[in-house]
Amino acid sequence: MKKTFMGIKLRKLRAERGMSQIALAQAMGISPSYLNQLEQNQRPFTVSVLLKLNRAMGIDIQEFSEDEEARLLAGLKEALAEAAQPISLPEFQEVASQMPALAQAVIALHRRQHELIGRLESLSLQLGDGRNHDEPMISQPFELVRDFFFSHQNYFDPLDRAAEGLAQQAQAKAPSMKLDAWLEQRLETHGVKVQRDRSAQRSKRHFDPVQFTLTLSAHLEPPQQSFQMATQLALMEFSSLIDDLIKVPPFTKNEPARKLVRVGLANYFAGALLLPYMNFLQAAETLRYDIELLGQLFGVGLETVCHRLSTLQRLGSPGVPFFFVRVDRAGNISKRQSATHFHFSRIGGTCPLWNVYEAFSRPGQILAQLSSMPDGRRYLWIAHTVTHGEAGYGAPRRTFSVGLGCDVRHAHRLVYAKGLDLQSPEAATPIGMGCKVCEREDCPQRAFPFVGRALAVDENQSQSAPYGSLVGQRAGSQKLQ
Repeated sequence: MKKTFMGIKLRKLRAERGMSQIALAQAMGISPSYLNQLEQNQRPFTVSVLLKLNRAMGIDIQEFSEDEEARLLAGLKEALAEAAQPISLPEFQEVASQMPALAQAVIALHRRQHELIGRLESLSLQLGDGRNHDEPMISQPFELVRDFFFSHQNYFDPLDRAAEGLAQQAQAKAPSMKLDAWLEQRLETHGVKVQRDRSAQRSKRHFDPVQFTLTLSAHLEPPQQSFQMATQLALMEFSSLIDDLIKVPPFTKNEPARKLVRVGLANYFAGALLLPYMNFLQAAETLRYDIELLGQLFGVGLETVCHRLSTLQRLGSPGVPFFFVRVDRAGNISKRQSATHFHFSRIGGTCPLWNVYEAFSRPGQILAQLSSMPDGRRYLWIAHTVTHGEAGYGAPRRTFSVGLGCDVRHAHRLVYAKGLDLQSPEAATPIGMGCKVCEREDCPQRAFPFVGRALAVDENQSQSAPYGSLVGQRAGSQKLQ
């Protein structure tokens, strides 16, 4: 097992709380000399030390996890792929493990740079096409909300427990009543009239704050109607609880982001109400995370099951830490949630060798894939297609591929590991975050060269991979002879 050295982070946290080494050592129940060795990276952090640190300072031990370090490492490699001077892997690891605040700042600057580039490209298009555009040009709020969910490991304890309590209340007061009927009655206590509209084409839920009517699409299945009513209930009955969670930058100053995160948290509440935490977790463990059986048991779709599985990170009762992603045929990621470190690239698309794309050619089937990233980390991914839209000939339909993944060390808990050689690195399919930030030299699916190295072009030979690079030489450093 990898030893964890994070002395700089420990010194920073101690300084922020104004504690001396002696005071913290006494609070943790260890000797001052041992604490000094930890801070000087002369001794590694053990599970026992992390638990003592949690009790003494109330620090989330996730801050000292390998998952967080791996996420920062991936972000740094992407942000500095085009650096003028080569940066070695040990240097990246040192910054990610010892100076996480610096790593986060570099990643944030890189993200801001790409946002500005996107604005310039959009502005150029608008100025060049002769049309008048009044709509906003950027989608930055979406990224802010995604980062907010990731920073909470995709789990919000107050909201989750409130939803679980309401589900128990519904079962206790009306055990024979279906959830959609109970939710409709609950909304009526707030003066809201629920109605269904069969003519609704795109709108699943529309609330009129003047008439106090909630219109649902009649094409929705009962669980989908329950989800939409639970979302509306969250925005009304638990609005203050949601606002308490987002009294942090950037939502205090960015109104579009604030509205978007409120909807996201309301949707989170709805999922937690339909799939109450402990009941769902126990069922998931019993069924070895079989998403089809879980969908049948709780009467919801596979996408809802996968999304809920990515949120099971309650302290003391965690489930498997999953990453959840939804993509379309063009490779666009429309949903991504992660309870752990998996890094979704923001540039250059994703990897065509990832089984989330193979799922489109095998609709209706659940595909399992053991994969490995360039840094050697291995994952178990399952993928399947989902289709949304109204029934009937000629009705518009939307098809996506949904992926659910976890680190290989958790794979044995999943039914999908059956028949896979989890111990053999050779059994894993090599994938990457995207061609532009993937350093694999021998990938036949490469669409773009790796931006971190100079392009190698030899007119006298043709290779299977369309692009080659000069190992050890940075992009832009080649001189014309």
